[in-house]
Amino acid sequence: MLSLLSLALLPTLLLAHDHTGEQVFLSSQGPHKRLWYNRLPGDGGTQADSVFSGISTFGRIPYWPCLASDEEAFDIAFLGAPFDTGTSYRPGARFGPSGIRQGSKRLNLYGGYNVPLDANPFNGDLRLLDCGDIPVTSYDNVYAIDQIEKGHYALLSRKPFTAAGEKGPALGGKTLPRVITLGGDHTIVLPILRSVKKAYGPISVIHFDSHLDTWKPKVFGGSPSEAAAINHGTYFYHASQEGLLANDSNIHVGIRTTLSGPSDYTNDRYIGFQIVEAREIDTIGVHGIIRRIVERIGTERPVYLSIDIDTLDPAFAPATGTPETGGWSTRELRTIIRGLKDLNFIGADIVEVAPAYDTNAELTTMAAADVLYEVISIMSLKGPLSNMLKDKK
Repeated sequence: MLSLLSLALLPTLLLAHDHTGEQVFLSSQGPHKRLWYNRLPGDGGTQADSVFSGISTFGRIPYWPCLASDEEAFDIAFLGAPFDTGTSYRPGARFGPSGIRQGSKRLNLYGGYNVPLDANPFNGDLRLLDCGDIPVTSYDNVYAIDQIEKGHYALLSRKPFTAAGEKGPALGGKTLPRVITLGGDHTIVLPILRSVKKAYGPISVIHFDSHLDTWKPKVFGGSPSEAAAINHGTYFYHASQEGLLANDSNIHVGIRTTLSGPSDYTNDRYIGFQIVEAREIDTIGVHGIIRRIVERIGTERPVYLSIDIDTLDPAFAPATGTPETGGWSTRELRTIIRGLKDLNFIGADIVEVAPAYDTNAELTTMAAADVLYEVISIMSLKGPLSNMLKDKK
């Protein structure tokens, strides 16, 4: 009874009314009355509290238990998937969601304005919510993958806060919200793509990673069982077999791994990916890489973005499951992401953040949070996904 009462009171605690009579998030006014200033000087930024204090949500945005209640609508939801039992080297990414949230706390320190993109995702027209984590078991991979798919789809299939009644790119002409998943190891992308297919059909994928992740199960892990065949090196193979990927419109970016042999690349092309090697930045530069991605994906179709933090060199992101030297700097990756501002991201994830291997300075968790900051800035610029259809007219 007490739990039900607490849940019933949450909307009251979360929402208040401004002078116009409209509902606004209480957290946008600050948790204290007269103990701390609520609005920052300048362009209307808000500050809930000192940036180093308070409960950790992504970028200090409001929290709502979205998997327990659908009373609050959102345009962009942050959802944790604390799963790491599909890893082949270092475990620990189950702590990724909490680590990324911790690393994101200062994103709103000065109000959240993104100078290069001229956007403020925290103070824009789209409503952001941190929806907490999917309750993922660590004892049964088959069940855990099912939990992730159902948890993701439970949010993806809802009506967004903005433009809910307008036509959009999803199946049935619907406009849906965007879900950004905090991993977790990269295995979580298979259940996410299963969820996305239900909503959009086969999807084009941009995959930032140092590894292909398209290996056949017998090549990567030996495939001793059906459960073991699905892991963080084979999930794209399974996604292809299940028809989750849009054919020949997918791209890997930042690849620099060793292979079992040249046949790995043959298999990768068969699955439908093009490859941009990490070392190509030395010859074609950042803008050449951006051009390759845009030419492959185009600016009209919906696209899913998956980012493995090991795209970055271990010098910038040491806390990851399978580090590979020879990667990009944080500055280079953020610049490349910003260069994709004309693409239509319907969802995204960042994975393989394993905070136990980080430095005291939280380099990896901050890098992961900052990369997602660029992603949500682009989403804020693009507005609700209904704009995809308006832009075609």
